[in-house]
Amino acid sequence: MAGYGYSTKVEENMAKAVSQSLPISTKLSTQVCRFIKGMKVGAAKQALSDVILLKRAVPMHRYYKETAHKSGMAVGRFPIKASKHVLRVLESAEANAQFKGLSAADLVVHHAAAQQGPTTRGQGRTGGQAKRTHIEIVLAIMKRPEKKPDAKKAQAPVKHEAKK
Repeated sequence: MAGYGYSTKVEENMAKAVSQSLPISTKLSTQVCRFIKGMKVGAAKQALSDVILLKRAVPMHRYYKETAHKSGMAVGRFPIKASKHVLRVLESAEANAQFKGLSAADLVVHHAAAQQGPTTRGQGRTGGQAKRTHIEIVLAIMKRPEKKPDAKKAQAPVKHEAKK
């Protein structure tokens, strides 16, 4: 079986957290991870808390057959169980970042992914498969663009002398 993971090296300005074999839907977990990717950590935690409290829906870009539209978006759902587990992994990544000495105010969800975990089969009469999902979150410090001096302001105004 092929291994999945974050493709680049986690640098000193990044923090990572992984949770494996969670009993949640892989399909919904991928959409929750897509939902929080690129957000600041505080905003992502608030958004996941709102999903758990049924105040905000997660937009569904895939796996949305026969799903109703939600206010403010097209198709959405409230994946409560997946949001709880993703929130737990996000808080773990934030704690890892603080342990490394990174400021929590500047952190952004750089990478969030969910992959399918190992499949297990029931034995005997109890058929069925258990849901298993791996979640991986990488936080990075948000790079702020440096302000370049304006070309117009940098030049000194030219004064024209009147001819006599």
